[in-house]
Amino acid sequence: MAYNHIPVMREETMYYLNCAPGKIVADCTLGGCGHAAAIAEKILPDGLLIGIDQDADAIENAEQELAPWSGNIRLVHDNFVNLPHILSSLKIDAIDAILVDLGLSYDQIEFSGRGFSFKKDEPLDMRMNPQSPETAADIVNTAGTKYLTRILREFGEEQRAGRIARRIEKQRKNAPIETSRQLAELIREAVGRKSAAKSRIHPATRAFMALRIAVNRELEALGTFLKDAVAHLKPGGRICVISFHSLEDRIVKRSFNEFAAGCQCPPDFPVCACGKEPVLRVLTRKVRKPSEAEIRANPMSRSARLRAAEKLE
Repeated sequence: MAYNHIPVMREETMYYLNCAPGKIVADCTLGGCGHAAAIAEKILPDGLLIGIDQDADAIENAEQELAPWSGNIRLVHDNFVNLPHILSSLKIDAIDAILVDLGLSYDQIEFSGRGFSFKKDEPLDMRMNPQSPETAADIVNTAGTKYLTRILREFGEEQRAGRIARRIEKQRKNAPIETSRQLAELIREAVGRKSAAKSRIHPATRAFMALRIAVNRELEALGTFLKDAVAHLKPGGRICVISFHSLEDRIVKRSFNEFAAGCQCPPDFPVCACGKEPVLRVLTRKVRKPSEAEIRANPMSRSARLRAAEKLE
C-alpha cells in the first residue's frame, strides 16, 4: 500500500523531540513516515532511528520512504507496547527521544481494506495488525449487549450506546454483521434518520472509533507504554505523544503529571516519608493543537493534541 501521508504538527513535534546529530530516537508509530523522515535528517551522520509499527504495510512503505537513511534506520514490525523488548534485542539500554502518534492515517482508512471507514463496504476487520486474533466482526457478532454498550459508551463516548447495541443484537440474530457499510447503516437506523441528519458528524463515527480502540486494545497499550517509555529515556531525553481522542489525551496528561509530581505525603508531615521524586518535567503545560492553517490544509489534523515531557537529570 502506497502512503500519501501528511504528518500532524511536524514542526512542533520536531521542536519538542529536540533531535540532533548522534541521538537515538524511537518513532513508535511509523505510519506514512512523515515524522520519521524529519527525524532521520536531524540525527545524521551517526544517529539511529528505531522505526516501529504493528502494521506490516507501514513497514513495507518505510523501507522505501526511508531508504536514503537506511544506514541509520532499524525497522521493527511490532506493537509499540513492546518497546523494552525491542530495545533489548538491539542491545540498547536507553534512548534520547520517543515519539508516538496515535492517529489513524488517511491511507489506512482509504486503502487498507480493513473496514476502518463507515463510507466503504469492506470486511469488518479494524485490526492494525492483521495477525491479531480478534476482529471488529468478532466483537459485533459475539459480545453481550452490556459489554457492547460499555465499549461504545466508554471508548466512543457514544450517548446512544445502549440503543445501538440492542439494534446490533437484534440484527445479528437474523444474520452476521460482516461489512463496514452494513454496520454503518444499522447504526444510522438505530439512532434514527432525523437525528442523524441533524448531527454534524456521521452517526457511526463514534461507534467505529470505539470498536477500533477495543479491537486493538489501544488505551490499555498506551498506559503500559508510557511507563516503559519513560523508564528507557536517558536523562534529558524527550517523549512526545500525539493523540486524537479525549480518552487517550487524558491518559497521557495524567501519566505525565504523575511522573512530574514529587512528594505525595500529607501536608502536615514534618518530613517526606514516601521518598517520591519527580521523574519528568512537563514541557506542554497547555496541550498543543494544530493551527487553523494546518487544519484547513489537513482536516484530519483537527482533533490532534500534542503533549511532551523531558526526563530529569
